[in-house]
Amino acid sequence: MMIAAGSAETALAFVEVGALVLGLGLLSRVAGRLGVTAVPLYLIAGLAFGEGGLLRLDVSEEFVSLAAEIGVLLLLFTLGLEYSDVELRHGLRTGVPPGLVDMVLNAGAGLAAGLALGWSPLAALLLAGVTWISSSGVVSKVLADLGRLGFRETPSVLNLLVIEDLAMAVYLPVVAALIVGGTVTETLTSVAIALAVVAAILLAALRYGAHLSQGLADGSNEALLLAVFGLVLLVAGVAQSFEVSGAIGAFLVGLALSGRAEERTMELITPLRDLFAATFFVFFSFQIDPADLIDVAGWAVLLASVTAITKTATGWYAAKRIGVGRRGRLRAGTVLIARGEFSIVIAALGTGLDDGAQLGALAAGYVLLTAIFGPLAARYSDQLSELRRPVSLGRRPSAALGGSAGSG
Repeated sequence: MMIAAGSAETALAFVEVGALVLGLGLLSRVAGRLGVTAVPLYLIAGLAFGEGGLLRLDVSEEFVSLAAEIGVLLLLFTLGLEYSDVELRHGLRTGVPPGLVDMVLNAGAGLAAGLALGWSPLAALLLAGVTWISSSGVVSKVLADLGRLGFRETPSVLNLLVIEDLAMAVYLPVVAALIVGGTVTETLTSVAIALAVVAAILLAALRYGAHLSQGLADGSNEALLLAVFGLVLLVAGVAQSFEVSGAIGAFLVGLALSGRAEERTMELITPLRDLFAATFFVFFSFQIDPADLIDVAGWAVLLASVTAITKTATGWYAAKRIGVGRRGRLRAGTVLIARGEFSIVIAALGTGLDDGAQLGALAAGYVLLTAIFGPLAARYSDQLSELRRPVSLGRRPSAALGGSAGSG
């Protein structure tokens, strides 16, 4: 009887996962026909089949949760493949000013909103983190979907994502210690360990990346895929065990690969990335009960509107610093609007606070709005740029556009 019950449960899980993946395939096809990224459609689908939705997928939720975590890692890993160690070194040297602008404008907006709502300073500090950090998962997916990984402004976008992830290595241990009431010594120790782990992984990637690439380049496709996939999970797990984002570890593994190993890995891992990444976006909105969004809808819309502007300004400034033109600056700004995985993690830290319930609902509504609006704004950023640029009389339309999309 136990075997029969187990078989029935397994069969139901297969049906749920199969229907989910098939539905995602149909949504991806619709998005392709519309010429937009599928991320907003995935998020809406998650609302329909999650908390308070039309139909809840209970049996397969644990599997989808793990697949979603892997999806984030693979998204960041492929971002690392596109980003050279030279670009990273340069970005870390020049990324402090844009990083500070990012923190002041975007974290400042969340902190002000939390205090205006009458929350405790700690809850307001958590909301500051929610509004500060762009979603690496959504941003990397949008860049890939829109074919912008090779655009001139993309290094400035990737550099900001790296700076934000490194900032999280400090922020998360600090707020976690404040919530549990740790001593100053315990807080400083947690921060020091997190920074040491990030530094160790970074140095290993830069110093031994060439040797790793040589060792992987000559294997079969099967051996290469298994080795790389295992390495991504292993490094991310080690990083996360020290309260450092596993996404940073995955990014640095991608950074370490170069040459033929990098090219072959990108070709092999892309289909796997797309499969797992789709489950991440669906699972994110699985956890949102649409009914909880009603009470905080006004604040969520206001906060999303303000921080869409401040994040666009951040990306504009970062791209301008590397000599990117007006269109490219707007592309860099709009692609950073979406918040996601980090924002939800930060909000979850405050569930035990007096204002925790409000924080969770507001964060969910806010992230959902930015994760839907951000990819759409990025998709149509070139058209928005041209609406504000007057075309001189007698100039041909092609000249007014000023070259290719990638040259902006």
